[in-house]
Amino acid sequence: MIDVTTLDVDAVKAFVTIADLQSFTRAADALGTTQGAISVKLKRLEERVGHRLVERTPRLVRLSAQGAVFLDSARAFLAAHDRAVAELSSARRRFSLGIATHVGAPELPTLLARLNAHDPALTIEVRLDDARDLLDAFDRGIIDAVIIFREDDRRDGEILGPDHFGWFATPDFVHSEGEPIRLAASSPSCGILNTATRALDTAGLPWTETFLGCGAFAVAEAVSAGLAISVFSRRVAPSGTIEVSERFGLPALPPSEIVLLSTLSDPRSRAALKILASAFREHRAPAGNARHRTREVMNGISRA
Repeated sequence: MIDVTTLDVDAVKAFVTIADLQSFTRAADALGTTQGAISVKLKRLEERVGHRLVERTPRLVRLSAQGAVFLDSARAFLAAHDRAVAELSSARRRFSLGIATHVGAPELPTLLARLNAHDPALTIEVRLDDARDLLDAFDRGIIDAVIIFREDDRRDGEILGPDHFGWFATPDFVHSEGEPIRLAASSPSCGILNTATRALDTAGLPWTETFLGCGAFAVAEAVSAGLAISVFSRRVAPSGTIEVSERFGLPALPPSEIVLLSTLSDPRSRAALKILASAFREHRAPAGNARHRTREVMNGISRA
């Protein structure tokens, strides 16, 4: 049995950060130290617990079986330590995060849980809004960080991964050939909508805005009600809808990139951002789910 009172906090934190980021180099960067120092701390921890916790090859860093077992206890150990330290100070740090509604937030519970485990003294404020409003708040210093689709006029930010879009509607949505495509949109300034309408114009397909709602959630409700077609990330298309590009001869849409923007530079904030980016990448839903759902639903219709 391990005597937890003798564990070194920095060594345990190094182990957890390596586990989260799956890289000695990124862990060192997140903790503001060197790769060599991280390796020494891990080695001392492994000697103390009597097990190899991390297996490292030239191409891969992963937890050993003992490391996987120890990870939850290590997180609890760090959380208890941080709570004890936090109680000595009345000041709590705040971290405001904006996530664009078109990006969606299936990862949000994981992001919040990971940030809280990393720094229990952190008060996390989350704002879900349209990308343009979030960017305005970010540029004015109201929000510390935002996760959005990359805008054409911005090249800054850390890339979290690619995302792919499709045209979605309910399986029983009816569109007659030659009639304007009935679109649902959240805002005339929506970058995704502008890309979609340009694609329709290029393809010579007429379209009209049947539903203009306040925010992406209202658009999702309109599409789910069978009122219109709209464009969504394949990861977060409304439940009960299918991809209808081939069915109605709609043009393919270019992919985009999900990016994390932040101007925070202090070591603790940088570490939080590293954890945030890692959790987002790790828990993204596979982009192919919507394609599979479309195929399954359409097969069901054809068999009916």
